[in-house]
Amino acid sequence: MRKNLEIPRGKRTKKYRFFEILPGLISYAAIILLFVLSWIEPVLGAIYLFIIIASTLVKAVSVAYRTVQGYEVINRAKKVDWRRRLEDLSDPHAAFERLHDKNDKSYHFEEHIENLKFMAAMPGEYPDPAKTLHAVIVTAYDESIEVLRPSIDALKNSTFPSERIIVVLAYEERGGAEMENTAKTLSKEFKDVFKDFLLVKHPDGLSGEVIGKGPNLTYAGHKLAEYFEKKHLSMENTIVTSLDSDNHVHTKYLDNVAYEFVTHPNRQRLSYQPVSLFMNNIWDAPAPTRVIAVSNSFFNVISTMRPHSLRNFASHSQPLQALIAMDFWSKRTIVEDGHQYWRSLFFFDGDYLVLPIRIPIYQDAVIDETFLKTIKAQFIQVRRWYYGASDVAYVGVRLFAKKSERRVPFWQLFPKFWRLLDGHVTLAIMAPLITFGGWVPMIMNMSAHTMVGYNLPNIVSIIETFAMVGLVATVLVSFRMLPPRPAKYRKGKGIFMLLQWILMPLTSILYQSIAAYYAQTRLMLGKYMEKFDVTKKVIKK
Repeated sequence: MRKNLEIPRGKRTKKYRFFEILPGLISYAAIILLFVLSWIEPVLGAIYLFIIIASTLVKAVSVAYRTVQGYEVINRAKKVDWRRRLEDLSDPHAAFERLHDKNDKSYHFEEHIENLKFMAAMPGEYPDPAKTLHAVIVTAYDESIEVLRPSIDALKNSTFPSERIIVVLAYEERGGAEMENTAKTLSKEFKDVFKDFLLVKHPDGLSGEVIGKGPNLTYAGHKLAEYFEKKHLSMENTIVTSLDSDNHVHTKYLDNVAYEFVTHPNRQRLSYQPVSLFMNNIWDAPAPTRVIAVSNSFFNVISTMRPHSLRNFASHSQPLQALIAMDFWSKRTIVEDGHQYWRSLFFFDGDYLVLPIRIPIYQDAVIDETFLKTIKAQFIQVRRWYYGASDVAYVGVRLFAKKSERRVPFWQLFPKFWRLLDGHVTLAIMAPLITFGGWVPMIMNMSAHTMVGYNLPNIVSIIETFAMVGLVATVLVSFRMLPPRPAKYRKGKGIFMLLQWILMPLTSILYQSIAAYYAQTRLMLGKYMEKFDVTKKVIKK
């Protein structure tokens, strides 16, 4: 029986609508509750706020620890010769004999030895590393050749053999004649570099699709499957990676993914998630978008250190055979990356895992033609990300379905659902509560001249000072992760990269809280976001 994986279109059931309303309902109620409690009794409001801020302090300490830990792990992973390790798998017995008594402290070396031992003991149970293929789908709308060429150059410079990489440039018909010419120019330039370079134009206006990246990816995926059938290539041993037009893969990324694909027996039910770092043009971006870019980069660094809660984000890799079985990505959501996690989880009845790849893929920070356009474009981008709250309903109706219809065990799915809901509510409420919440108990009950009411803002300020440890750790590590300073900028530019963090409270309110409330309010009202507003890619000369 074919599984229904799609998001409903048109009128939803009452149950589905309840879960669409739920994130926004809780987010608004959390703010209103502070005012109500403070009006009844300032101490109640103070206790409520203290609990929230204390939890923030705990999270800040965790952020500091995970940030430093993640930075070190990524550096260690980047130093590994993944090409050599992948080649070791071709003759695991010989490699094990050569390496098993070696005193090597490099990243996951002991795990490599264990993999060699298992593969040597079970010949024929693992795919041949030398026959593993990478198919990379690069999606584009109307981006210039200056944006797309470096992304394809990064694939060309990969340590994985180019003759086993198939590049699919998936571009939109609505991108117009200029996009068509760009695609043809790149095809001529790179057609002899890779095993193949395919051009796939996604037609505009196909029925059952939102205007977004998911339909483009899925259309390209079907064309890729047809290509494999025509060329009689092995779909079972092929890994598909989806990239945005500005994504630059690290030279070792494809080798690292191929290594994990070969060594995991459950490989068809895994996806492989790199660390997305918004660092390509970080020196060119204005201060507000630099803060957002670095903050999002470190959220991804922290996420890779918490595999139990890791979900697909932006670029990711998944086996071609699995993608074909589940009909690729959703064509009905503008957040196809995060939604792909839930789509895969339900398709495989809970037997699905996102495996962290500690090798980065570099992306652009938001830059538009003017400062004001950049500020607006950044808001449009984050509100699209936070529309991931739409997955709360997608998961909720399946979690609370009849046991015979649930497919994923309740107690396996419930913690995932709770983290999803809590994450979106936290995005909305935390910044305003921390920034302004300390004044509410005193303002709402001016007649109650209590020590708690008047001292609460000071208490909140002290707690926030301790919570700054997370921000300090982020700032220090961010300086170590920055790409080299372009020659066009003076050394003094680094001072502004430090001073930019005074904008953190403002950016948290605007680009986190307001954007989250915007997305959740749209869901509450049934005003669904069904158009992917592409973030314009501007190259600063």
